[in-house]
Amino acid sequence: MSRQKHADIRIGTMAQMEKGAGYIKQILPHGFESFELTCWQYIGAVDLAKTAKEVLDCLGNKAVVGAIGIFGNPLQDEQTRKDWERMIDAAPLFQTDLVCGFAGALENQSVDKSMARFKEVFTPLGQRAADLGVRIAFENCDMGGTWAAPKYNIAHSPTAWEMMFNEVPAANLGLEWEPCHQMVSLVDPIANLRQWAKKVFHIHGKDASIAWDVLRRTGLRGGQPWVWHRSPGFGDTNWTDVITILRQHDFKGTIDIEGWHDPIYKGDLEMTGQVHALNYLKRCRGGDFIPNPQ
Repeated sequence: MSRQKHADIRIGTMAQMEKGAGYIKQILPHGFESFELTCWQYIGAVDLAKTAKEVLDCLGNKAVVGAIGIFGNPLQDEQTRKDWERMIDAAPLFQTDLVCGFAGALENQSVDKSMARFKEVFTPLGQRAADLGVRIAFENCDMGGTWAAPKYNIAHSPTAWEMMFNEVPAANLGLEWEPCHQMVSLVDPIANLRQWAKKVFHIHGKDASIAWDVLRRTGLRGGQPWVWHRSPGFGDTNWTDVITILRQHDFKGTIDIEGWHDPIYKGDLEMTGQVHALNYLKRCRGGDFIPNPQ
């Protein structure tokens, strides 16, 4: 994929798989260049082959499917594990090589206690994906869990990433990364991305705002809100730096905005916030493509 006209990094958004082409058709004119189509926990009644055809017909040459995803707990929930298999098999139908989701967890046990089960589940899933030319990317959301008692997902800290990729050292296993989840853990996202960029396969377009004045006054346990998930352009991260680092490490793929989290641009302002984020990220990518003179 060439960088010509910024085709190396496309800017898009997320959409629920069950809403399919009908939803995408409504928002595609805003200028989204890619879509991550996701299911919560299970695929359910979604006909993946039918949805893939309808979505691709809708997108035409205007946008791509950057990734598909299944967000449940495959280490404890057998149906979610089986649906991971189905998503991997369906990825070529969507003309994507990327399936994203949670790594799962043995809930209410420490993260390290999940590693043997992670190896047991994702060694065959990783091989299944590799056989199809598909990559797997783990989102780094903590889902309200901790190191001592994870929920849904052990892939919420760099320490866990190191352990996971030691357990399953497959080249096609990586990260679905975003600044927000680093910031909620008080990890510097820029330093984190510089270290892990080679393992980053997909980007969620979500940021955060940290109220450092509140932290300095009351601390983490003062009972006062000190961090908020934000859409890009409203948070603290300079996404020009993010995109620069990605390009320095030859990242090619999509940044798909994860909406429905911003405490201000929500409800009637949801799509307003998402389109602002879309245009902001395009500017951070370098603005309009300008061809060189001959």
